[in-house]
Amino acid sequence: MKYFLACILSIGLLSSCEKDSASCNYNNSSLVATPTEIAYLSAYMQTNNINALQDASGVFYVIHTQGSGKTPNICSPVTVNYKLYLLSNGTLVDQSFDGYPYTNQLGALIIGWQKALPLIKPGGSITLYIPPSLAYGSNNQNPAIPANSYLRFEIELLSVG
Repeated sequence: MKYFLACILSIGLLSSCEKDSASCNYNNSSLVATPTEIAYLSAYMQTNNINALQDASGVFYVIHTQGSGKTPNICSPVTVNYKLYLLSNGTLVDQSFDGYPYTNQLGALIIGWQKALPLIKPGGSITLYIPPSLAYGSNNQNPAIPANSYLRFEIELLSVG
């Protein structure tokens, strides 16, 4: 009986250790926006007098508040408040709800977020201008977001796990 209990306890401890040390299945994407998409966003920034920086991937961004603390990486769970607008007409098409922020692992989010969220830390806020190839592209499942849409996200990073 002691041997049986010791085996059960060992299995329980080993399996719980395995779960805690499970590796992240996400990798940083090397995908970049097309020159046409970058030109479109550059023209949009210029026309609308937006002083945005451009990430090497083709995401444009404006950091409003840097925040402090832990920098998210591809495997980090992140908790945010966000609003999503269509760049074409400014329509608000999605948002986190007051008191109910959105949480997910950074690697599970669109590439535009993966590239730009590590630029800020918890308490930080950023506006992203994302081309279709780094967002939902032509395979979008959300009817509120037309295929090949350019998007603007207003994001507040609340925490990094």
